[in-house]
Amino acid sequence: MRKILVKGKAKGIILKSEMPINFLGTVDKKTGIISDRSHDLFEKSIKDSILVFPSGVGSSVGAYTIYSIKSNNAAPFAMICKKADLTVATGCALANIPLAIVSEEEFLSLQNGQRISLDTESKNIISTLD
Repeated sequence: MRKILVKGKAKGIILKSEMPINFLGTVDKKTGIISDRSHDLFEKSIKDSILVFPSGVGSSVGAYTIYSIKSNNAAPFAMICKKADLTVATGCALANIPLAIVSEEEFLSLQNGQRISLDTESKNIISTLD
């Protein structure tokens, strides 16, 4: 099962989290660095990555945070989630960040540090790059 919520193309290296992300309380709007000490991406930057995570959590104001991250050139090239939530979908739509929803099986197959291409117009949406 794949679902495209925001169309687009991106190439990059996966930054994967096993934890949901609260964009409002966890991500620095200016740098894209995860500031929550209890998060598995603590002190990592989401900038210029393909961000893979289960889902978003928290306030709908997180959508504005995603837009701010993009405005500050600190956003990921694309996002891939297991579950669509309104905050992430709205934020990606506002910021024009490609967003794909994948199955649990496909989520598990995506590995941190893996180089991939995401093309929402292609039959094979996600491709591994060498």
